[in-house]
Amino acid sequence: MQVSQYFSHQAGRHIEVPLESRARFGVGDVVRHKMFDFRGVVFDIDPIFANSEEWYESIPESIRPGRDQPFYHLFAESDDSYYVAYVSQQNLVSDGPAGPVDHPNIAEMFDDFANGRYVMRRALTH
Repeated sequence: MQVSQYFSHQAGRHIEVPLESRARFGVGDVVRHKMFDFRGVVFDIDPIFANSEEWYESIPESIRPGRDQPFYHLFAESDDSYYVAYVSQQNLVSDGPAGPVDHPNIAEMFDDFANGRYVMRRALTH
């Protein structure tokens, strides 16, 4: 398998990743967690796990996701709070038809909500 280097700014380390990785969701997609009651908007994607070992080990082993799948950074919301979440692909399902997310940081990156997803601000696209 061919790999390339990926630098994780959060973890502060270099990680080897496959040259090809298939993300099920894209930036701007609205998703819901399969096990926990929250939903969010994807604002960044890591091709494989790129967070800290401490974070990974804090997940109970019985539900700990594999590292070799995309992980998504979300502007997340639950019934009583807003936060940023880091979630494996295996734990997410599409939730765009349920409507927009109310997270206060969405306006920093996205302009509109249309057809079940957010449109990235023009100034941030390349």
